[in-house]
Amino acid sequence: MEWILQLPVLFFSVIFHEFAHGFTAYRRGDDTAYLSGRLSFNPLPHIDPVGTILLPAACIFLNFPAIGWAKPVPVNPYRLHSPKTDMAWVALSGPLSNMFLIGISLIALKIVSLGFIGESLMRPLGVIFVFAIQINLLLAVFNLIPVFPLDGSQIALGVLKGRSLELYEKHLPYGMYIILGLVLTGTIQYILGPILKLALILLSLIIG
Repeated sequence: MEWILQLPVLFFSVIFHEFAHGFTAYRRGDDTAYLSGRLSFNPLPHIDPVGTILLPAACIFLNFPAIGWAKPVPVNPYRLHSPKTDMAWVALSGPLSNMFLIGISLIALKIVSLGFIGESLMRPLGVIFVFAIQINLLLAVFNLIPVFPLDGSQIALGVLKGRSLELYEKHLPYGMYIILGLVLTGTIQYILGPILKLALILLSLIIG
């Protein structure tokens, strides 16, 4: 039944992630996300059938912490100050937003562990903040995988040049199938599992 606590944390985290994309684009000259109503924490405009529903359900079925994504915010690169460079920054802002939430959750977990609140609140809050750390770490790393449409692909498109860029672009039509294959076959666990284990070790040292 841990998914009852995981899913609200996941939904907030992916919405915050997409908000960061839209806000960064807005600050760099593109107000498309703002005009389309996506600079909002209302979950309804952000729901993506695959990333917000199917992928988290598959993770829960595989007994793996829930990961996923919200509907990508619309960004018009031609309205950015420097389209190629700014698109890379817009993409990077998503994983950075998850790292920010990890920092906030670590601080909150440390405060909760000091015992200033009652036992009845300390335990569930502690579990929620641990989930927040795990989920946001996985979201950050998962989205940095350089497979389209994950953020790592936009970063790669902004960095690669010449022949390397041409070769990389060949995978773009198949990116979603690659991601679903990684998840449904359980291969994603071998990519993200060691990172999660390391995070749990570090977490025990921080709050210990």
